[in-house]
Amino acid sequence: MTDQILTPESGHPFEQLTPDAVLDAVESLGFLTDARIITLNSYENRVFQVGLEDSDPVIVKFYRPNRWSDAQILEEHQFTQELAELEIPAVPPMTIAGQTLFASGPFVMAVYPRRTGRAPDLGDLDNLIQLGRYIARIHACGSIKTFEHRLSLDMAAEIESARTAILRSDFLPPELRLPYEKSTGQILDKVASIASEWQFPALRLHGDCHVGNILVREDIPFFVDFDDSFNGPAIQDLWLFLSGEKDEQRRQFSELVEGYEEFSEFDTRQTVLIESLRSFRIIRYAAWLAKRWDDPAFPKHFPWFAGGRFWSDHILELREQEAALDEQPISLY
Repeated sequence: MTDQILTPESGHPFEQLTPDAVLDAVESLGFLTDARIITLNSYENRVFQVGLEDSDPVIVKFYRPNRWSDAQILEEHQFTQELAELEIPAVPPMTIAGQTLFASGPFVMAVYPRRTGRAPDLGDLDNLIQLGRYIARIHACGSIKTFEHRLSLDMAAEIESARTAILRSDFLPPELRLPYEKSTGQILDKVASIASEWQFPALRLHGDCHVGNILVREDIPFFVDFDDSFNGPAIQDLWLFLSGEKDEQRRQFSELVEGYEEFSEFDTRQTVLIESLRSFRIIRYAAWLAKRWDDPAFPKHFPWFAGGRFWSDHILELREQEAALDEQPISLY
């Protein structure tokens, strides 16, 4: 999950992904395109819908160079294929001539069938029960073995890496450096203490399981974008569905667990990790923006990141997390 901060002088390979390059890459796999390309919402990688002459469009994903090794990507593909074979609604890449991963210039790429759908309505608690059922099935498959090449979650190490990257960058305003260093340091100590006291089994996870990565079609939630799959605790794939005040989160969590436990037992003590995971996500998000700033898409779509207002709000959010880490975790009704 950690990678190097690039400088603007280093340029960026994604600038080479012209429409012609995308079409050439797809046609090199034997497809006949109709030259229609739609750029989909993705910043970490580049994802396109490409029209075909004789069938439905396909989704083409160009992986960010030097982020994952081929072995790590292939483990992601294998996991989604295992899920699909168990009739769990994940979307694996297409197999072409026995392969799922292909080279195209400086990139590796995969091709997926197009899936359309809507985001799940989390205001309907019945949808949370359904999501709990499917996530339990994903985890049952994920628990058969762990990833060999993909990463295992170490929140304290990741927070330390992210805060160090920010402190070494030029993004943090000088007057906010000390408050940022102090707040992230206190969070790091608390997260490390919780991690040392509570240890739970690690299994293969979706890793970034939120409504943006779920497409509901004919009342079935299809899980997409396993790009951040890693080994970690089951709660990682549940907590992002929780929002609002503690009572509301408790209701939501109870529905998720009700559905989950139709297929697998869930250790509710894992809720002790939720605020650590939230802190980790908040700190890592800022570091992610800094690390990707050489990519032209980032200054264009996140212009507020380079301003002092973002960092003031960010530090306020970190202070709220300091307090949250000291609170009692949510529990079931």
